[in-house]
Amino acid sequence: MADPKSLYQEVILDHNRKPRNYGELAQANHKAEGHNPLCGDHLSIALNLDGERIESIAFQGESCAICKASASMMTASVKGKTRQDAETQIQEFRDMATGQLDVEKQPHHLGRLTVFSGVRDLPTRVKCAILPWHTLHAALHAVPDISTESDNDPMHAPIGDA
Repeated sequence: MADPKSLYQEVILDHNRKPRNYGELAQANHKAEGHNPLCGDHLSIALNLDGERIESIAFQGESCAICKASASMMTASVKGKTRQDAETQIQEFRDMATGQLDVEKQPHHLGRLTVFSGVRDLPTRVKCAILPWHTLHAALHAVPDISTESDNDPMHAPIGDA
C-alpha cells in the first residue's frame, strides 16, 4: 500500500501543475468568488446547471497548491452530478478536512478526494483545502462572494488559529 503522505504530495503537485477544469467558463449560469484572507487564496467558480445537473464547471484565480489541487479535484468530481450529490460531497469534504468524518471508518461519497484526509492534521491548511468547496456551495446558492472567515458563511468552521 502506498504511503498516504507521499500519495497526497503527488496528487497536490500533479493538480497544481496541471489543474483540471481551470479557466473561464463562458455563459455560466452560477458563479461565486471565494476568498481566504488568512493566506491570500482567491478563486472563482463558474458552472452551468442543466436542471439539477452540473453540466460544466470551471475555476480560476490565485491560490496555493493545496487550494488549486482541491479545486481541480472538486470540479472533476462534481461535473455531471446533481446539485444534491454535489452538496453531499461539499459537506463530507468539509467534515473530512475538519476531522469530523473518518473516511476509514464511516461511509462517504468522496472517492479519490480522500487523499485530502490528512489535511485535518495541518490546521493552517484546512481552509486552503475547503475554500473551493465553500465557493461551490455559494455558487449553487446564488451567493456571489464568500470568505472562509465570514460568520454568515454556512460552512464557516473556525479551526485552531486558522
